[in-house]
Amino acid sequence: MVGILLMTHAPLGSAFLQAAAHVFRAMPERLEAIDVIADQNTDQVHQLALEAVQRLNSGSGVLVLTDIMGGTPSNCCRQLGEPDQVAVIAGISLPMLLRALTYRHDTLDVVVEMALAGGQNGATRVDSRVRI
Repeated sequence: MVGILLMTHAPLGSAFLQAAAHVFRAMPERLEAIDVIADQNTDQVHQLALEAVQRLNSGSGVLVLTDIMGGTPSNCCRQLGEPDQVAVIAGISLPMLLRALTYRHDTLDVVVEMALAGGQNGATRVDSRVRI
């Protein structure tokens, strides 16, 4: 099972954990969040991420989802392990996370592709004139 780490600006990661637990009616296994606070030491954040990746990796790899490219959380995701064991995607959304959780029993590459598809397909214009 692919582990999933949410590296976000506080309190987004914790909020995504709660949303996932709500949807799945329980906290999914091998899912953690690191909420980075303002002015937190980047070396400390990187170390927290390394430790989380080690905990979450059962041999299938870890997908790290961050909120925005270039922010401290995503910058601290560089060099978290072997490239075939850790993948990082910036731009987390709830559809992306739910898709990653749904397909996490597959390979890391498949989980990455499914998460990206969930993020892309989850962004849809909702128009009051269109009936669902």
